[in-house]
Order: sequence, then C-alpha cells, then structure tokens
Amino acid sequence: MYYTHMSILVTGATGTVGTHVVRLLLRAGMAVRAAARNRSAIEAAFGDAVQPVALDFTDPLTWGATYNDVRTMFLLRPPQLARPSRQLIPSLEYARAAGVAHIVLLSLQGAERNRLVPHFALERWLRGSGLSWTFVRASFFMQNLTTVHASDIRDRSSIMVPAGGGATAFVDAHDVAAVAVAALLDPGGHRNRAWTPTGPQALTYTEVAATLSRVLGRRIEYQRPGVLAYARHAHRSMPAAMVLVTSAIYAAARLGQAGHLTDDVRTILRRPPVSFAEFADRERAAWTPTC
Repeated sequence: MYYTHMSILVTGATGTVGTHVVRLLLRAGMAVRAAARNRSAIEAAFGDAVQPVALDFTDPLTWGATYNDVRTMFLLRPPQLARPSRQLIPSLEYARAAGVAHIVLLSLQGAERNRLVPHFALERWLRGSGLSWTFVRASFFMQNLTTVHASDIRDRSSIMVPAGGGATAFVDAHDVAAVAVAALLDPGGHRNRAWTPTGPQALTYTEVAATLSRVLGRRIEYQRPGVLAYARHAHRSMPAAMVLVTSAIYAAARLGQAGHLTDDVRTILRRPPVSFAEFADRERAAWTPTC
C-alpha cells in the first residue's frame, strides 16, 4: 500500500456500492473521508467512524474540504449528472491540482465502446489526465432489482425493462465494492488497469423472472417492453437523465452486448462471485409485500 497517512476519499458514500466500499476500507483499518451531497446521511450511516463531507460536483465551494489531503479516491458518478464535461470534470481538475493522484472509477461494462453513457467521457478524460486510474467496469447490478425495479416485482409481480431476449452478466454490488477496495488499497498494483467484475452466469430476464418466481413462491413475469414503453414507465420513478442512461444500458443487453463474463472477481478476490440465485435468496425481503 501507499498513501496510508492520508484519508481515502469515497464519493457516493451512502449509495449501493459506496456504502460497502466505506465499510470494507474501515475493516481494513483505513482512514476514510466519506462524501455525499447529504452530510447528515453519512453521519447516520457511519457515525464517527469516518470524516463526513458534503460534496456537490457542480459547486466549487464544496471541493476544498473534499479533496485537500487526499491522494486516492473512489469516484462514483451521481445518476443525475449526465454531462461530465460540465458537471464532473471541472471538479476532478480541482482534485488533481489539490494532489489527488489515483482515481478508482466505478464505470460500466463496455463503457469504452458506448459513447451514449457518461462513463465513456470520464474514462477518456482520466486516460489523458496524467493521473493514475483504475476502471471498475461493473456489469449490471443485481441490486437494481432490489432498488429501481423493486416496486414492479413486489407490487406487480413483473419486470419492466427493454432488454429483449438478450442475456446480462449480472453482478452483486458487494463484489464490485470489494474489487474497488482492492484497487484503493493497492493503487500501484492496479495502476491504469480496467477490471470488469461480473457474476458467474449471463442470464436473460426470462431466466431472472424464473429464479425470482422460485425464490418468492409466486409467478414473476418479464414484460419485454419496447424502449418507448419503458421510458414512459420509468419516468414515474426516475429523472429523465437516468431514464436515458438506463435505456442505453438495456439497449446493450437487447443487442447481445451485455452478456460477456470475466474471471476478474475470482482473480482479484480469490473467491467465486456471488450468483444471482444466491443474491435472490439473500434479498428476498425486498420483493415481499408488506401486507
């Protein structure tokens, strides 16, 4: 390891991946500066175990307290920020000037080929920034089914995504966080490397629905909506920018581009990745009606 005398910065610290990144770093005995827009949410999640900071990537007044005395950081793009050149990169330029030397970016599987997703621009900027970097190009989070799509499954027994019959290499966010932490703890060993953590199987949403049906003991149906029907449905629960990004991600699945599997989790963590069946059994409460 290096930079052990400095705090490791974790952005998106209260999110699906960030929460686990923080907890794993604390378990490893590291000093953590945890950043999110809502400082009170950080304090509620971690108490006094971390140094909480309120970060708004679009507000320069929040940057000094966030980046000063940091050399290594975990970067998570907030879903509502879809224009990196205006909404994220100025903040990262400040971070570089403040002394940040290594950035572990939570990216997307295939981001290097998909100009429609904001991660493409972030990766391109980091490659030319003079900083060292690690890209963690996660495949589709299993946790999206317990968050974004949970109400459809719980209340309507349906999965409403425009992925057609394409297979997706789902991954547990816990595994993604563990890969990111490996790079944060050993930047030199992961310098300018791109990892693509995936689960052990590529599944169609028909197969996902069958697994959920078995685990939950009731029929879950995959609706196979078109892009426009999905957009109309998704606008009820997510901002427009997120609808666009998720539509691009599902397009990759529909076109057969999201099913590529890797051994990166096993290579880095020395254990197999969590399977979707294991995840569904662990998280069944998220899809169980409360009444």
